[in-house]
Amino acid sequence: MKKHNFLISRRDFLQKTAAGALATPLLLESCTLKGKLRHACIGVGGMGHFDLQSFLSHPDVEIVAICDVDSDNLSKASELVPEARRYSDWRELLKKEKRNIDSVNVSVPDHSHFAIAYSAIEMKKHVYCQKPMCHDVAEVRLLTEASIKRRVVTQLGTQYASTANDRLGVHLIREGAIGKVKHAYLCSNRPGAEMYRLEGPRTMVEERIAPSNLDWDLWIGTAPMRPYAPDIYHPMLWRSWLDFGTGWSGDIGCHIFDAVWKGLGLKFPLSVTAEVQQSWTESPERRADTWPQGNHITWMFPGNELTASSELPLEWFDGEFYPPSEVMDLFPGDEYPFESAMLVGTEGALIIVHGGKLALLPQEKFADYPMPVFEERNHYHHYADACLGRVKNESHFAQTGPMTEAVLLGTVAARTPGTLLKWDADNLRFPNQPEADRYLRRSYREGWQTAGF
Repeated sequence: MKKHNFLISRRDFLQKTAAGALATPLLLESCTLKGKLRHACIGVGGMGHFDLQSFLSHPDVEIVAICDVDSDNLSKASELVPEARRYSDWRELLKKEKRNIDSVNVSVPDHSHFAIAYSAIEMKKHVYCQKPMCHDVAEVRLLTEASIKRRVVTQLGTQYASTANDRLGVHLIREGAIGKVKHAYLCSNRPGAEMYRLEGPRTMVEERIAPSNLDWDLWIGTAPMRPYAPDIYHPMLWRSWLDFGTGWSGDIGCHIFDAVWKGLGLKFPLSVTAEVQQSWTESPERRADTWPQGNHITWMFPGNELTASSELPLEWFDGEFYPPSEVMDLFPGDEYPFESAMLVGTEGALIIVHGGKLALLPQEKFADYPMPVFEERNHYHHYADACLGRVKNESHFAQTGPMTEAVLLGTVAARTPGTLLKWDADNLRFPNQPEADRYLRRSYREGWQTAGF
């Protein structure tokens, strides 16, 4: 299949994606679709299979097409939707199903998110995209702008954002329950995550011929070609590799950021810096191929009426890094929640436990604090209902795009550890460290160029 013909120059890209354009009021688009939402699932293995099931459970969503580079995944998905047309190449799906679909979900490795989502949005299709939305900062900016321009419904796959717990957290932050926020500490040290933190470089990988069920060229997509290696890239460990994933902070960061970002109404950061484990920094082979096994990332955000000062420090911890002991001591339990966001304010603290319950601290002070009740919400159904014009959805790209940019700026900082990167959001550059700009966007493999990449 020929490459897309809507390429733009770098100069036009920067002009079209200036941060000022994102000052547009957040887009909560209404639709005029009637009856069924005709939907295509792109990526139906792993998380994609869960996404397929979630959309299928909506009474007014019709799955008309499915796509996956692995025929085994397609066969399994076809058992759920035998009437859906099958594709191995998403480009062929979009071309042939253009008049038959209203919406797609993108549930594939990070390096392919942008090309698929952007192509669908340019066709004015609604898009649900798994986090972290894109692989690179520049991709996120262009995709966000495209969604606003094309006036489509979009949703980031931060399904916990729809839970009663996270929505209550947003409410309490906006309400000023803990006063003005002074500092935020986010962490993710989930048991079992060690399998996604590879210690060795590519030279340790045993190369083989891809099995007949897997189209390896299509799986590689926009990334540089490399030989197939079983159980190293596909189907799970791709998150650990620079070419395919965004590391642990990129993968989980959007989940933990979400309530904090929405509650505080954060904007683009002023700066970002990172600390990683020494063994990674001392290995040129690992630095060229895999993400660090642990990150301590610090952003400085501009303050606002909800913060205690003109700047708000926000820190992220994963792997071997943990929040300071004085922060963990604020939590009354025996073990500090391994995935959580702790906000420290002038009147107390708020911890939002990922996938759990939040708490105002100290508990005795807030024992009688009035807590509104939020109903649980299905993130997938809410998106589908927005596509059908029934609700105005949250977690759309105009909201979550800038947040994803911030998260991915943290991954750039991790690749330049110990360096303070000042961020010029208007021009997508680091004015004090221009050599780090190369990590904001990548060159796509020949034949896969999309929108100037």
